[in-house]
Amino acid sequence: MNPFDVIKQRMQVHGSTYRSITECARSTFRNEGLRAFYVSYPTTLTMTVPFTALQFTAYESLTKLMQNHRKSGYDPLTHCTAGGLAGGFAAAATTPLDVVKTLLQTRGVSSDPEIRLARGLVSAASIIWRREGAKGFFRAICWSAYEVAKSYFIRVENEK
Repeated sequence: MNPFDVIKQRMQVHGSTYRSITECARSTFRNEGLRAFYVSYPTTLTMTVPFTALQFTAYESLTKLMQNHRKSGYDPLTHCTAGGLAGGFAAAATTPLDVVKTLLQTRGVSSDPEIRLARGLVSAASIIWRREGAKGFFRAICWSAYEVAKSYFIRVENEK
């Protein structure tokens, strides 16, 4: 999925000139090679593993806590609420890594020479820290909140 995430991020960049997925993929490959599609892969793994662990741990804990106060058996409201809260918690906790991943995935379309030379998690995180401090790692929290809400509504729709 990493190559598709790179394409999605590049097409979402403000001022993107790509008209199609194919154009974005070809241009990225032609200008930066195969590495451009995988430069953020270690960061993606570093983010996804804790996200999933936090989400499932929080979901199970919240579900147990909420079910103690409700009747026994399956309760869709409990599971949807617990899932939404757990996803929000996990997203907030891993947002700094998501910001680093996004910088790496969009470096090829950046006009900033330092960002274009970012080679991995450490160099991208150093750029963010030096330029924006700790707050720079949380600028995607709004987008994460959107993704959590979207995930919740998809889950509710799928349970119907």
